[in-house]
Amino acid sequence: MDTRPLAERQRPQTLEEVLGQQHLVGAGKIIREIIEHKQPTSLILWGPPGSGKTTLARIIARDTGAEFIELSAVTSGKADVVKTIERAEQNRRLGMQTVLFVDEIHRFNKAQQDAFLPHVEDGTIILIGATTENPSFEVINPLLSRSRVLVLEPLDKDSMADIIKRAAKTEKIKLSPKAVDLLAELSGGDARVALGNLELAQQLAGGKSITPELVETAAQTRLPGYDKKGEQHYNVISAFIKSMRGSDANAALYYLARMLQVGEDPKFIARRMVIFASEDIGMAAPAALNLAVSTFLAIERIGLPEGEYNLYHCATVLAKAPKSREVSNAMYAAKDAARQHPDLPVPLQLRNAPTKLMKDLGYGKGTKWEAGFKHPKGFLPDELKDMDFFGH
Repeated sequence: MDTRPLAERQRPQTLEEVLGQQHLVGAGKIIREIIEHKQPTSLILWGPPGSGKTTLARIIARDTGAEFIELSAVTSGKADVVKTIERAEQNRRLGMQTVLFVDEIHRFNKAQQDAFLPHVEDGTIILIGATTENPSFEVINPLLSRSRVLVLEPLDKDSMADIIKRAAKTEKIKLSPKAVDLLAELSGGDARVALGNLELAQQLAGGKSITPELVETAAQTRLPGYDKKGEQHYNVISAFIKSMRGSDANAALYYLARMLQVGEDPKFIARRMVIFASEDIGMAAPAALNLAVSTFLAIERIGLPEGEYNLYHCATVLAKAPKSREVSNAMYAAKDAARQHPDLPVPLQLRNAPTKLMKDLGYGKGTKWEAGFKHPKGFLPDELKDMDFFGH
Protein backbone atom coordinates (compact mmCIF):
# COMPACT_ATOMS: atom_id res chain seq x y z
CA MET A 1 0.00 0.00 0.00
CA ASP A 2 1.31 3.43 -0.98
CA THR A 3 1.36 5.49 2.21
CA ARG A 4 2.61 8.69 0.63
CA PRO A 5 0.30 11.72 0.86
CA LEU A 6 -2.22 12.03 -1.96
CA ALA A 7 -0.52 15.15 -3.31
CA GLU A 8 2.73 13.21 -3.72
CA ARG A 9 1.02 10.21 -5.29
CA GLN A 10 -0.67 12.52 -7.79
CA ARG A 11 2.45 14.46 -8.73
CA PRO A 12 2.73 14.60 -12.57
CA GLN A 13 5.53 12.53 -14.04
CA THR A 14 5.54 14.01 -17.56
CA LEU A 15 4.80 17.37 -19.13
CA GLU A 16 1.65 15.90 -20.66
CA GLU A 17 0.30 15.34 -17.14
CA VAL A 18 0.99 18.91 -16.03
CA LEU A 19 -2.14 21.04 -15.77
CA GLY A 20 -1.68 24.78 -16.08
CA GLN A 21 1.52 26.77 -16.77
CA GLN A 22 1.00 26.45 -20.52
CA HIS A 23 3.08 29.60 -21.03
CA LEU A 24 6.05 27.48 -19.90
CA VAL A 25 5.22 23.91 -20.93
CA GLY A 26 3.13 24.38 -24.07
CA ALA A 27 4.42 23.70 -27.58
CA GLY A 28 7.42 25.88 -28.37
CA LYS A 29 7.65 27.21 -24.80
CA ILE A 30 10.86 27.25 -22.81
CA ILE A 31 10.51 24.21 -20.53
CA ARG A 32 9.29 22.01 -23.37
CA GLU A 33 12.17 23.24 -25.54
CA ILE A 34 14.69 22.48 -22.77
CA ILE A 35 13.40 18.92 -22.51
CA GLU A 36 13.06 18.26 -26.24
CA HIS A 37 16.62 19.46 -26.87
CA LYS A 38 17.98 17.63 -23.79
CA GLN A 39 19.73 20.81 -22.66
CA PRO A 40 18.95 21.58 -19.02
CA THR A 41 19.78 25.13 -17.99
CA SER A 42 19.92 26.96 -14.69
CA LEU A 43 16.53 28.38 -13.78
CA ILE A 44 14.83 30.33 -11.01
CA LEU A 45 11.21 29.21 -10.75
CA TRP A 46 9.20 31.99 -9.12
CA GLY A 47 5.64 31.23 -8.18
CA PRO A 48 3.15 30.65 -5.38
CA PRO A 49 3.02 27.43 -3.31
CA GLY A 50 1.54 24.42 -5.07
CA SER A 51 1.97 25.83 -8.57
CA GLY A 52 4.31 23.05 -9.74
CA LYS A 53 7.86 24.31 -9.19
CA THR A 54 9.22 21.04 -7.74
CA THR A 55 7.29 18.95 -10.26
CA LEU A 56 8.72 20.84 -13.23
CA ALA A 57 12.27 20.62 -11.86
CA ARG A 58 11.96 16.84 -11.45
CA ILE A 59 10.54 16.39 -14.95
CA ILE A 60 13.33 18.51 -16.45
CA ALA A 61 15.99 16.39 -14.74
CA ARG A 62 14.43 13.04 -15.60
CA ASP A 63 13.63 13.85 -19.21
CA THR A 64 17.08 15.32 -19.91
CA GLY A 65 18.90 12.35 -18.35
CA ALA A 66 20.37 14.32 -15.43
CA GLU A 67 20.58 13.17 -11.83
CA PHE A 68 18.14 15.09 -9.64
CA ILE A 69 19.34 16.21 -6.21
CA GLU A 70 16.99 18.19 -3.99
CA LEU A 71 17.93 20.47 -1.12
CA SER A 72 15.70 22.65 1.03
CA ALA A 73 17.14 25.99 2.06
CA VAL A 74 15.18 25.65 5.30
CA THR A 75 16.79 22.43 6.49
CA SER A 76 20.07 22.15 4.55
CA GLY A 77 23.43 23.42 5.77
CA LYS A 78 26.95 23.81 4.44
CA ALA A 79 27.71 20.11 4.80
CA ASP A 80 24.75 19.20 2.60
CA VAL A 81 25.90 21.62 -0.09
CA VAL A 82 29.48 20.29 0.01
CA LYS A 83 28.25 16.69 -0.26
CA THR A 84 26.04 17.62 -3.19
CA ILE A 85 28.87 19.33 -5.08
CA GLU A 86 31.10 16.30 -4.54
CA ARG A 87 28.40 14.06 -5.97
CA ALA A 88 27.96 16.39 -8.95
CA GLU A 89 31.71 16.37 -9.62
CA GLN A 90 31.64 12.56 -9.66
CA ASN A 91 28.74 12.63 -12.11
CA ARG A 92 30.60 15.07 -14.31
CA ARG A 93 33.61 12.77 -14.53
CA LEU A 94 31.20 10.03 -15.65
CA GLY A 95 29.71 12.30 -18.29
CA MET A 96 26.42 12.83 -16.45
CA GLN A 97 24.79 16.16 -15.67
CA THR A 98 23.42 17.02 -12.24
CA VAL A 99 20.35 19.13 -11.61
CA LEU A 100 20.48 20.61 -8.12
CA PHE A 101 17.04 21.75 -7.06
CA VAL A 102 17.03 24.20 -4.14
CA ASP A 103 13.59 24.68 -2.67
CA GLU A 104 12.94 28.08 -1.07
CA ILE A 105 16.28 29.36 -2.33
CA HIS A 106 15.40 32.80 -0.96
CA ARG A 107 16.00 31.37 2.54
CA PHE A 108 19.72 30.99 1.77
CA ASN A 109 21.70 34.10 2.69
CA LYS A 110 24.08 35.87 0.29
CA ALA A 111 27.14 33.88 1.35
CA GLN A 112 25.29 30.58 0.92
CA GLN A 113 24.05 31.59 -2.52
CA ASP A 114 27.56 32.74 -3.46
CA ALA A 115 28.80 29.20 -2.80
CA PHE A 116 26.89 27.90 -5.82
CA LEU A 117 28.37 30.40 -8.30
CA PRO A 118 31.66 28.70 -9.33
CA HIS A 119 29.91 25.35 -9.75
CA VAL A 120 27.16 26.87 -11.89
CA GLU A 121 29.74 28.72 -13.97
CA ASP A 122 31.88 25.65 -14.68
CA GLY A 123 28.88 23.44 -15.40
CA THR A 124 29.30 21.12 -12.43
CA ILE A 125 25.67 21.71 -11.48
CA ILE A 126 22.56 22.89 -13.26
CA LEU A 127 20.90 24.97 -10.54
CA ILE A 128 17.12 25.19 -10.40
CA GLY A 129 15.97 27.36 -7.54
CA ALA A 130 12.37 27.63 -6.40
CA THR A 131 11.07 30.70 -4.62
CA THR A 132 7.76 32.20 -3.63
CA GLU A 133 9.41 35.61 -3.23
CA ASN A 134 10.45 38.13 -5.85
CA PRO A 135 13.92 36.93 -6.92
CA SER A 136 14.95 40.52 -7.67
CA PHE A 137 15.01 41.08 -3.92
CA GLU A 138 15.85 37.63 -2.60
CA VAL A 139 18.36 36.07 -5.05
CA ILE A 140 21.83 37.56 -5.56
CA ASN A 141 22.45 39.26 -8.90
CA PRO A 142 25.31 36.96 -10.01
CA LEU A 143 22.97 33.96 -9.76
CA LEU A 144 20.16 35.82 -11.50
CA SER A 145 22.47 36.77 -14.37
CA ARG A 146 23.41 33.10 -14.86
CA SER A 147 19.83 31.82 -14.75
CA ARG A 148 16.54 32.24 -16.53
CA VAL A 149 13.77 33.49 -14.25
CA LEU A 150 10.48 31.75 -15.04
CA VAL A 151 7.26 32.98 -13.46
CA LEU A 152 4.64 30.39 -12.53
CA GLU A 153 1.05 31.52 -12.09
CA PRO A 154 -1.41 30.31 -9.43
CA LEU A 155 -3.42 27.46 -10.88
CA ASP A 156 -6.83 28.71 -12.01
CA LYS A 157 -10.05 27.22 -10.75
CA ASP A 158 -10.60 25.08 -13.87
CA SER A 159 -7.13 23.55 -13.59
CA MET A 160 -7.70 22.90 -9.90
CA ALA A 161 -11.00 21.17 -10.65
CA ASP A 162 -9.29 18.98 -13.27
CA ILE A 163 -6.56 18.03 -10.76
CA ILE A 164 -9.17 17.12 -8.14
CA LYS A 165 -11.27 15.07 -10.60
CA ARG A 166 -8.20 13.25 -11.88
CA ALA A 167 -7.15 12.37 -8.34
CA ALA A 168 -10.68 11.23 -7.47
CA LYS A 169 -10.78 8.97 -10.52
CA THR A 170 -7.35 7.47 -9.86
CA GLU A 171 -8.02 6.90 -6.16
CA LYS A 172 -11.68 5.88 -6.66
CA ILE A 173 -12.94 8.69 -4.45
CA LYS A 174 -16.62 9.60 -4.61
CA LEU A 175 -17.51 13.27 -4.48
CA SER A 176 -20.24 15.54 -5.78
CA PRO A 177 -19.69 18.26 -8.41
CA LYS A 178 -20.38 20.89 -5.75
CA ALA A 179 -17.68 19.34 -3.56
CA VAL A 180 -15.21 19.53 -6.47
CA ASP A 181 -16.11 23.19 -7.02
CA LEU A 182 -15.67 24.01 -3.33
CA LEU A 183 -12.35 22.19 -3.08
CA ALA A 184 -11.09 24.16 -6.08
CA GLU A 185 -12.36 27.41 -4.62
CA LEU A 186 -10.75 26.84 -1.22
CA SER A 187 -7.37 25.85 -2.69
CA GLY A 188 -6.21 29.38 -3.47
CA GLY A 189 -4.48 28.06 -6.58
CA ASP A 190 -2.40 25.60 -4.51
CA ALA A 191 -2.65 22.00 -5.74
CA ARG A 192 -1.19 20.62 -2.49
CA VAL A 193 -3.88 22.35 -0.45
CA ALA A 194 -6.63 21.02 -2.72
CA LEU A 195 -5.37 17.44 -2.62
CA GLY A 196 -4.67 17.59 1.10
CA ASN A 197 -8.24 18.73 1.75
CA LEU A 198 -9.54 16.02 -0.59
CA GLU A 199 -7.58 13.34 1.24
CA LEU A 200 -8.85 14.42 4.65
CA ALA A 201 -12.42 14.71 3.37
CA GLN A 202 -12.14 11.15 2.02
CA GLN A 203 -11.12 9.90 5.46
CA LEU A 204 -14.00 11.78 7.07
CA ALA A 205 -16.46 10.39 4.51
CA GLY A 206 -15.72 6.80 5.52
CA GLY A 207 -16.35 5.38 2.05
CA LYS A 208 -19.38 7.55 1.33
CA SER A 209 -19.57 10.36 -1.23
CA ILE A 210 -17.80 13.57 -0.19
CA THR A 211 -20.24 16.44 0.32
CA PRO A 212 -19.55 20.20 0.44
CA GLU A 213 -20.12 20.04 4.20
CA LEU A 214 -17.33 17.49 4.58
CA VAL A 215 -15.07 19.68 2.45
CA GLU A 216 -15.77 22.62 4.78
CA THR A 217 -14.93 20.44 7.77
CA ALA A 218 -11.72 19.17 6.16
CA ALA A 219 -10.62 22.66 5.19
CA GLN A 220 -11.38 23.87 8.73
CA THR A 221 -10.74 27.57 8.25
CA ARG A 222 -11.76 29.30 5.12
CA LEU A 223 -9.93 32.52 4.40
CA PRO A 224 -12.34 34.60 2.35
CA GLY A 225 -11.09 37.94 1.25
CA TYR A 226 -7.39 37.06 1.16
CA ASP A 227 -5.32 34.82 -1.05
CA LYS A 228 -1.57 35.41 -0.75
CA LYS A 229 -0.99 35.38 -4.49
CA GLY A 230 -4.43 36.06 -5.94
CA GLU A 231 -6.61 39.10 -6.53
CA GLN A 232 -7.39 39.67 -2.85
CA HIS A 233 -3.67 39.83 -2.10
CA TYR A 234 -3.57 43.00 -4.15
CA ASN A 235 -6.94 44.25 -2.88
CA VAL A 236 -5.89 44.10 0.77
CA ILE A 237 -2.46 45.68 0.27
CA SER A 238 -4.21 48.36 -1.81
CA ALA A 239 -6.65 48.99 1.05
CA PHE A 240 -3.71 49.18 3.48
CA ILE A 241 -1.92 51.79 1.36
CA LYS A 242 -5.08 53.82 0.72
CA SER A 243 -5.94 53.80 4.43
CA MET A 244 -2.51 55.22 5.31
CA ARG A 245 -2.88 57.75 2.49
CA GLY A 246 -6.23 58.77 3.92
CA SER A 247 -4.68 59.08 7.41
CA ASP A 248 -7.01 56.41 8.82
CA ALA A 249 -4.72 54.61 11.25
CA ASN A 250 -7.48 52.26 12.47
CA ALA A 251 -8.18 50.96 8.96
CA ALA A 252 -4.46 50.70 8.17
CA LEU A 253 -3.85 48.53 11.25
CA TYR A 254 -6.88 46.36 10.47
CA TYR A 255 -5.62 45.56 6.96
CA LEU A 256 -2.11 45.05 8.33
CA ALA A 257 -3.50 42.53 10.85
CA ARG A 258 -5.36 40.70 8.09
CA MET A 259 -2.23 40.34 6.02
CA LEU A 260 -0.11 39.10 8.90
CA GLN A 261 -2.66 36.57 10.17
CA VAL A 262 -2.73 34.76 6.82
CA GLY A 263 1.05 34.63 6.54
CA GLU A 264 1.85 37.53 4.22
CA ASP A 265 5.59 38.10 3.86
CA PRO A 266 6.41 40.90 6.34
CA LYS A 267 9.21 42.11 4.07
CA PHE A 268 6.65 42.69 1.31
CA ILE A 269 4.63 44.90 3.68
CA ALA A 270 7.74 46.73 4.87
CA ARG A 271 8.88 47.38 1.29
CA ARG A 272 5.51 48.95 0.48
CA MET A 273 5.83 51.24 3.49
CA VAL A 274 9.30 52.34 2.35
CA ILE A 275 7.80 53.30 -1.01
CA PHE A 276 4.83 55.01 0.67
CA ALA A 277 7.11 57.13 2.86
CA SER A 278 8.53 58.89 -0.19
CA GLU A 279 5.55 58.67 -2.54
CA ASP A 280 2.81 59.92 -0.21
CA ILE A 281 4.58 61.68 2.67
CA GLY A 282 7.76 62.97 1.09
CA MET A 283 8.68 66.51 2.05
CA ALA A 284 5.83 66.83 4.55
CA ALA A 285 7.73 64.59 7.00
CA PRO A 286 11.10 63.51 5.54
CA ALA A 287 11.95 61.45 8.64
CA ALA A 288 9.18 58.99 7.70
CA LEU A 289 11.53 57.44 5.14
CA ASN A 290 14.14 56.78 7.83
CA LEU A 291 11.52 55.06 9.98
CA ALA A 292 10.27 52.93 7.08
CA VAL A 293 13.78 51.83 6.09
CA SER A 294 14.59 51.06 9.74
CA THR A 295 11.42 48.97 9.92
CA PHE A 296 12.45 46.98 6.86
CA LEU A 297 15.88 46.34 8.38
CA ALA A 298 14.29 45.35 11.69
CA ILE A 299 12.05 42.82 9.93
CA GLU A 300 15.06 41.40 8.07
CA ARG A 301 17.04 40.98 11.27
CA ILE A 302 14.35 40.13 13.82
CA GLY A 303 11.55 38.53 11.83
CA LEU A 304 8.16 37.59 13.26
CA PRO A 305 6.51 37.56 15.69
CA GLU A 306 8.62 40.20 17.49
CA GLY A 307 8.87 42.27 14.31
CA GLU A 308 5.12 42.90 14.42
CA TYR A 309 5.78 45.75 16.87
CA ASN A 310 7.92 47.45 14.25
CA LEU A 311 5.32 46.99 11.50
CA TYR A 312 2.45 48.34 13.60
CA HIS A 313 4.63 51.20 14.85
CA CYS A 314 5.61 52.23 11.34
CA ALA A 315 2.10 51.86 9.88
CA THR A 316 0.65 54.01 12.66
CA VAL A 317 3.21 56.78 12.15
CA LEU A 318 2.83 56.74 8.36
CA ALA A 319 -0.97 56.89 8.63
CA LYS A 320 -0.91 59.81 11.05
CA ALA A 321 1.89 61.72 9.32
CA PRO A 322 1.13 64.77 7.15
CA LYS A 323 0.94 63.91 3.46
CA SER A 324 2.59 65.48 0.42
CA ARG A 325 2.77 64.39 -3.20
CA GLU A 326 5.30 67.10 -4.05
CA VAL A 327 8.19 64.69 -4.58
CA SER A 328 6.06 62.21 -6.54
CA ASN A 329 4.61 64.87 -8.81
CA ALA A 330 8.04 66.38 -9.39
CA MET A 331 9.46 62.93 -10.22
CA TYR A 332 6.82 62.27 -12.87
CA ALA A 333 7.21 65.76 -14.31
CA ALA A 334 10.99 65.33 -14.53
CA LYS A 335 10.63 61.89 -16.14
CA ASP A 336 8.17 63.30 -18.65
CA ALA A 337 10.56 66.13 -19.53
CA ALA A 338 13.42 63.64 -19.95
CA ARG A 339 11.27 61.50 -22.27
CA GLN A 340 10.25 64.48 -24.39
CA HIS A 341 13.74 66.01 -24.48
CA PRO A 342 16.20 63.12 -24.14
CA ASP A 343 19.06 64.69 -26.08
CA LEU A 344 19.23 68.36 -25.07
CA PRO A 345 22.88 69.39 -24.77
CA VAL A 346 24.14 70.13 -21.28
CA PRO A 347 24.63 73.94 -21.01
CA LEU A 348 28.26 74.95 -21.48
CA GLN A 349 28.51 76.52 -18.05
CA LEU A 350 27.73 73.16 -16.44
CA ARG A 351 30.08 70.98 -18.46
CA ASN A 352 33.22 69.40 -17.08
CA ALA A 353 36.37 71.21 -18.18
CA PRO A 354 39.42 69.02 -17.55
CA THR A 355 41.51 70.53 -20.40
CA LYS A 356 42.54 74.07 -21.45
CA LEU A 357 40.78 73.66 -24.80
CA MET A 358 37.52 72.91 -23.08
CA LYS A 359 37.90 75.93 -20.84
CA ASP A 360 38.64 78.11 -23.88
CA LEU A 361 35.44 76.81 -25.47
CA GLY A 362 33.44 77.99 -22.48
CA TYR A 363 33.06 74.70 -20.61
CA GLY A 364 32.29 75.48 -16.97
CA LYS A 365 32.49 79.23 -17.56
CA GLY A 366 31.28 81.34 -14.66
CA THR A 367 30.76 78.41 -12.33
CA LYS A 368 31.98 78.89 -8.77
CA TRP A 369 32.68 76.06 -6.36
CA GLU A 370 30.64 77.33 -3.44
CA ALA A 371 27.53 76.06 -1.68
CA GLY A 372 24.29 77.49 -2.95
CA PHE A 373 25.90 79.14 -5.98
CA LYS A 374 23.32 80.09 -8.63
CA HIS A 375 24.70 80.54 -12.11
CA PRO A 376 23.31 83.58 -13.95
CA LYS A 377 22.42 81.34 -16.90
CA GLY A 378 20.74 78.76 -14.68
CA PHE A 379 21.15 74.99 -14.72
CA LEU A 380 18.57 73.72 -17.20
CA PRO A 381 18.93 73.72 -20.98
CA ASP A 382 17.42 76.86 -22.54
CA GLU A 383 14.45 74.88 -23.86
CA LEU A 384 13.49 74.00 -20.28
CA LYS A 385 14.59 77.14 -18.47
CA ASP A 386 11.03 78.05 -17.42
CA MET A 387 10.16 74.51 -16.33
CA ASP A 388 9.12 74.06 -12.69
CA PHE A 389 8.59 70.44 -11.78
CA PHE A 390 7.20 71.46 -8.40
CA GLY A 391 4.51 73.69 -9.85
CA HIS A 392 5.45 76.73 -7.77
